[in-house]
Amino acid sequence: MLQSNKLPEYEICQALVLFSRKATEMDTPLRTVKTNIVQSIRAFRVPDLQEAAQALGHHFLYANLAQAQSKQDVLDLIAQQFTFPTQASKNFDSLYDGMTDPLHKSGPQPGFILVLEHIPAHAKFDKEAREQLLDVFREAADYWSDRKVPFRCFYSFSVARAPSAVVEGVTESPEAQQGIELTEPGEKMPTDKLVDISPLALRMSSPFNAGYWLAAA
Repeated sequence: MLQSNKLPEYEICQALVLFSRKATEMDTPLRTVKTNIVQSIRAFRVPDLQEAAQALGHHFLYANLAQAQSKQDVLDLIAQQFTFPTQASKNFDSLYDGMTDPLHKSGPQPGFILVLEHIPAHAKFDKEAREQLLDVFREAADYWSDRKVPFRCFYSFSVARAPSAVVEGVTESPEAQQGIELTEPGEKMPTDKLVDISPLALRMSSPFNAGYWLAAA
């Protein structure tokens, strides 16, 4: 009896879905960006990254760290704005845990695009602390890479500065009014462009509630 060479219907559907995702990715600003990477935001605009996440069906997570004055502030703001459980803000290890095993065990993940804006760059959150923070996300990117799940993280730095004199007729940005410098004097920072966007103005492109997923896992 001759066997049919036809593919099962579900395999055809799966192949079409994968082809569609690849085609969509080629049309996004991320077509030249590795699927699992942590890099400076550079010329990317946050709204464009959000739209790319929506087009790809990936989770979009955004944290604005402009108000952070310490390591704990950074952890708290990330946990709050990523809607992670409070235990994720205990330390860097807890943050890594919150982005890896529990989410993986909660079910299949389509992919992640994360933005960390205005990471503080001052004495209370020095170069070593910044590298430790970025290493957490690099290790998370490797974790998801092993599981064939895209994980892209984009970041920018800001540094504190002394308030400048007010020039009549010139309106400063909210960051400038709060004493946040958007350029990097002294130590060179690996970022070329910072985007002034309030976290309240951004909405996640897909439902993401790590607390809910952790409870369900």
